[in-house]
Amino acid sequence: MATNEAANDEEWAQAEGVPSLSDPFIQKYLQGRDALVQQEKRQRSDYLFRQNLSPMAQEACAIVSQIRFEEQQTLWTKEYEDSLLTEHVDVFPGMMFSLAKERMEKSKLWKIVKRMPKGALLHCHLEAMVDLDWALEEAFNTEGVCVVADGPVTTEQQRRNIGFSFTYSKTAKSDTSIWTDGYKANTPVPVNEAADSFPDGGRKAFIEWVRSRVTITASEHLCHHEGPNEVWRKFMSCFPILGSLIYYEPIFRKFIRKLCKQLLDDGVYYVDMRSAFYTPYRSKGNEKVDDDWFSMLEDIEDEVEKFKASEQGKEFWGARMIWTTIRQFGKKQVIESMKQCIAMKVSFPELIAGYDLVGQEDLGRPLSDLAPELFWFRKACAQACVDIPFFFHAGETLGDGDSTDENLFDAIVLGTRRIGHGFSLYKHPLLIDMVKEKRILVESCPVSNEVLRLCGSIMSHPLPALLARGVACSLCNDDPTILGQGDSGMSHDFWQALQGWENLGLEGLGSLAENSVRWASLDDYTAKEWTQDIKDGMFGKGIRAQRLKEWVSKWEKFCAWIVEEFGVDENVEPEE
Repeated sequence: MATNEAANDEEWAQAEGVPSLSDPFIQKYLQGRDALVQQEKRQRSDYLFRQNLSPMAQEACAIVSQIRFEEQQTLWTKEYEDSLLTEHVDVFPGMMFSLAKERMEKSKLWKIVKRMPKGALLHCHLEAMVDLDWALEEAFNTEGVCVVADGPVTTEQQRRNIGFSFTYSKTAKSDTSIWTDGYKANTPVPVNEAADSFPDGGRKAFIEWVRSRVTITASEHLCHHEGPNEVWRKFMSCFPILGSLIYYEPIFRKFIRKLCKQLLDDGVYYVDMRSAFYTPYRSKGNEKVDDDWFSMLEDIEDEVEKFKASEQGKEFWGARMIWTTIRQFGKKQVIESMKQCIAMKVSFPELIAGYDLVGQEDLGRPLSDLAPELFWFRKACAQACVDIPFFFHAGETLGDGDSTDENLFDAIVLGTRRIGHGFSLYKHPLLIDMVKEKRILVESCPVSNEVLRLCGSIMSHPLPALLARGVACSLCNDDPTILGQGDSGMSHDFWQALQGWENLGLEGLGSLAENSVRWASLDDYTAKEWTQDIKDGMFGKGIRAQRLKEWVSKWEKFCAWIVEEFGVDENVEPEE
């Protein structure tokens, strides 16, 4: 029936004089059109990477492209037999992260992306890299860990809003309960007792309550009509709780080792971490918090080196810290934080890699307002004989021409080596040219931008616009604990990009991963050395060239695995 209809349509078209696709002049038009598409693709930032793909990598990319196409026709339709969503939700490739996550993790693409060598993680916040179930179990098993709250937690509203945190105490009393009206604010209660006596479900319900307070839930993510400020309030409230859970030495040391293994298991070999140095650190057995961050940084350095020296961590390249100050702070607080940063750089020259400002850009001080403090910082660094480069968050906003959007101008003029998020950069043609000329990389965090309501889903994210204009970018997971990604944060961002954007493919993912190694702050460099080293890539002489060669070797093995695991053996006869 359908064949007859098609034949009739063709006869009708001929009778009307409509040209056929096979007509020479239509073919000539299509050839010119295809040539134009190819001409534009030569401007892409991943063009050279694609041109240099080995035959094995080319085959792997073709296989992944086919798998992606098949899953779009099957897994990402309502007809998928094991429907994981309610019948009221339309299912499509590139749908909102919190709705797609469970289905995503059942796909072949997920299996592939999980195995991919992702290179370096250049943008993440230490407190939001916690495997929550693991951390709470550690708290239950660590002597002296307690819970304190700003007051009794007896109503549903109090459970949602009241301030609480974890602490260490030698004298916590067992006869006090947070869950009763008699509780006095800030009285430590042993965490095991608080958990076991949690109303409506005991320990299991306690864990889920803590999770609800340190994670942006699916419903909170989906309420885009409430705007970014509302979800940022919840987002910022998660950090002190998570920080208080891990910033006690016995737990923190294990956390650093766990984090390194978690990253390595996800194909990440190096990490530039950020911390706001706001939640106090507590050394083992001390009820009083530390006066500075010396012990914390010493513990990080110690545990990272131990992990690298272990059998399971021998492929891990290391970790460094970008010191950050909360951008809402006034002048005095900012300067005090900068002084601490310089002091810690003197004590830990290999660990401190750079400086940044964090917190919601829209409600924080713009970089132009912070210029006096930033110039003071530069002078103070010179006087202390240290070089601490800038790695600024900038353009994490929906604004266009407001002071937050214009942070991009300041970041570039002030010499930032990378830009965190750069969400609004695509609106600035001149800045795009400058970023390319100065070899500044954009640390892009698609899942974070979606959950924090800058875009509706991966499909409306601006990263493809930057890649098309030749801007160097990498993928990062930002805050996986809070964003609901669990311990596979990088894989979610890589998967979303691969599934969401037709122009990317495995080739584009590979380029983004290679960029992350090329722009990692593996060592201290002067501004001139940094630019030259990035330009030289694997043809340079230092640690960056070595790591890039190692990554390429891992990439080739990964591509060979794809061909072996998912490729079709042409010599095997198909079954009848």
